[in-house]
Formats: sequence, structure tokens, C-alpha cells
Amino acid sequence: MGWSKLKLDEVAVRRTNLLKLRREGVRYDDPRVEALGYSSPDAARKDLHRALEAHRDAEAAEVSVYRQLENERLDDELGRLAVLEDKVRQVLGNRHILVNNGRVIIDPETEQPMEDDAIVLQAIDRLVKIEDARRRNAERRAKLNGYDAPLQTELTGANGGPIQMGKASTAELDALMNAGLGSDAADDPAPTDTSGEGSG
Repeated sequence: MGWSKLKLDEVAVRRTNLLKLRREGVRYDDPRVEALGYSSPDAARKDLHRALEAHRDAEAAEVSVYRQLENERLDDELGRLAVLEDKVRQVLGNRHILVNNGRVIIDPETEQPMEDDAIVLQAIDRLVKIEDARRRNAERRAKLNGYDAPLQTELTGANGGPIQMGKASTAELDALMNAGLGSDAADDPAPTDTSGEGSG
């Protein structure tokens, strides 16, 4: 059977007071900690860990809900951008006649109405802005979901164990450095050590 609301409230108050004391640097074996109702310093320590763990779980749940809502908002934004792009492409597909003071401008060479390039250029500019908004949407989504987090790699030795490290001679180091090179590099003599230090 679960704890009653009263019991849960008591635990929350005790944990809050314990956290306050710990933030002030009070040790677990201090009488003030015992006065909160803990049977031992170890019991207080365990309860604090439980409180922090519960806080982390609650915080993780809140972050998950926030991510879900933000992803849905970003999806909606992409939908709106797609609608805008369709409208801009319709504008680009239409014929735009150049008009001045209510009169159609005629090309003197072809005697046909002149095309209004300004509207076409404005539509192209709008398409560029839509693509820029999509790029920002993708960057926000990547940051929100941790897609751009750096990959962590780990080097291991034989059978997944630790790599054994030790001193290497100059000849061993030269062999390692030339291991991936062609046979010509391997035939070259090793460089002479002029530092006066031995290989150790």
C-alpha cells in the first residue's frame, strides 16, 4: 500500500530541510540532521540520494515533454513553410506584365508586353528566405534532440581491456610511424638521433 498524502508531505519537508542543511555545509552526523528524524547519518545520506534521484527523474520527464512539444512546433513550422513555398512558386509560374501609371509597357522591338522582372526577383528572394528558415528549423531540431552532440570514442586493448602503455625505443616509434607508408619509406634509414639523449 502506498504512502498517504500526509506521509509524502512529511518526507518532502524533511528532505527539503536536509537539502538546506547540506547546502550550508552541515555534515550528516550533525545533531541538526538527526533532529529531522533520521536514525543515522547513513539513513540521511541515502534519503538525500533518493531525493536527488527523484528530482532527476522528474526533470528528465519534463525535458522529454518539452522536447516533444518543441518538435511538434517545429513540424508545424515546416508545414507552414511548405504552404508558403507553394504560393511563391505559383507566383513564379504566372506571367507578370510591366505596368506604368496603369498602362502596359510594350517592348519596342517585339511590340509585346514587357515582363516585370521585379516580381520574379522578389519571389526568388522569398524562396531563399524560406530555405533559410528551414535550415534554422533543422539546426534547432538538431540542438533540441542532441543530434549534434560530439561522438565519444574509446580505445581498448586486447579483448576490450586497457591499452598497455610503456616506453618505446626510437626504432619502435619509427616502425610505428612508417607502418602505414609504402615500401619506399620503410627502406629509408631511420633518422639519426642528434639530441644526445638515448632511447631510454
